[in-house]
Amino acid sequence: MKIMPNLFPGGVKRALTMSYDDGQEYDVRLTKIFDRYGIKGTFCLNSATVGREGFVSAEKIPEIYKNHEVAAHGVNHSYMNLISSIVLAQEIMEDKRKLERLSGQLIRGMSYPYGRYTKEVWQNAKMCGMEYSRTVNSTRDFYVPENFMEWHPTCHHDDDNLWKLWEKFLEPDFDRPMLFYVWGHSFEFERNHNWDRIEKFCGLAGGNTQIWYATNIQIKEYILAQHNLVYSADMNLIYNPSAVDVWVSRGEEAIEIPAGGYWEEK
Repeated sequence: MKIMPNLFPGGVKRALTMSYDDGQEYDVRLTKIFDRYGIKGTFCLNSATVGREGFVSAEKIPEIYKNHEVAAHGVNHSYMNLISSIVLAQEIMEDKRKLERLSGQLIRGMSYPYGRYTKEVWQNAKMCGMEYSRTVNSTRDFYVPENFMEWHPTCHHDDDNLWKLWEKFLEPDFDRPMLFYVWGHSFEFERNHNWDRIEKFCGLAGGNTQIWYATNIQIKEYILAQHNLVYSADMNLIYNPSAVDVWVSRGEEAIEIPAGGYWEEK
């Protein structure tokens, strides 16, 4: 029977991730909403603005983002497509260094300031230790990225299609894994007086046992582990060399292959 690497942790076919930029003080309210509904977020910060008026304070970063991922966004929020390779490396590495010290987390991903990037930018970012980077190019679809350094989200939270997209996301099973990715800035809820919008979405999206709620790096790690599974020629023996448990399907059966372990057809 055909083996398909189309499941997320727990044997589910759907995953949700949220990503918010700039690290303004409104992240405090947003993370509390996420926590209330069991949703995971990735927050991309500019370390040069930490502690300034209107932005999160350095000492509160570990508490604010304790249930979420902290990622880079460039020290100074520069246009990465307009600066030299040396300055670009400084923008990323210094942000990584400072945010790691402030958050206590390993900084492994980022988002492009203003959404501007080139192939040279993402190649340099990768050399600086970034394993993924989010763009602002909405796909209005649910594909897992082919290139994590050009990770296009599903939509912005203010997209007029948000509710219809969510309904489509929950439609009967597809053969492929389905990833819903929402991005934005927390200050937009304050500016647009629509905190009720994200509260409604999280209330609608959260608490579903058929959805995996994950940060950006958790998704990237999992997909990489899935790609690295080793199969026998007859597909009756599978080895998982990674440190992450991986799920695959065989017909209607969900199969878990433990980290560092094997699955063998009996």
